[in-house]
Amino acid sequence: MKTQETKWAIDPSHSKVAFKVKHLMISNVLGNFKEFEGQVNSDENDFSGAVINFSLNTASIDTEIADRDAHLKSADFFDAEKYPKITFSGTGMKDLGDDMYELTGDLTIKEVTKSVTLAVEFGGVNSDPWGNVKAGFSINGKINRKDFGLNWNAALEAGGVLVGEEVKISGDVELVKVS
Repeated sequence: MKTQETKWAIDPSHSKVAFKVKHLMISNVLGNFKEFEGQVNSDENDFSGAVINFSLNTASIDTEIADRDAHLKSADFFDAEKYPKITFSGTGMKDLGDDMYELTGDLTIKEVTKSVTLAVEFGGVNSDPWGNVKAGFSINGKINRKDFGLNWNAALEAGGVLVGEEVKISGDVELVKVS
């Protein structure tokens, strides 16, 4: 007997997608994307094997420094005008036990698609005061920005580079059940 398919959407007012990358090889620059959307189809409240699709608006990048944000939106990095979306399409959600999952999927940045694996902690399912059923997740992973054609950098006089290659990504996502 097949279980009921449940459809979920990201609640953007209770979710955040963030990143951090080394600067000058000594500290981190933090940022996030303000505009994103996603859908998840699962069997009831069992998210193993869920079908996940996510996209974010590259022009919504925010590091709280307008000049840096403009540079990140430029052709040196995301080229937001030419490539307005970053997308993720899940290819597997494996239940590891103890509310931990391993999410694999195809991440596409600037028309370059690579498989990535993310660690997911399931926070549970609950209803808000208005009767909406919600599910919460914390997501962490890392990518090499050069794998996606984000190659701009500057050499430092003392050695090293201005911007690190490894980008740590994180998200705190709240889904709302839509059917």
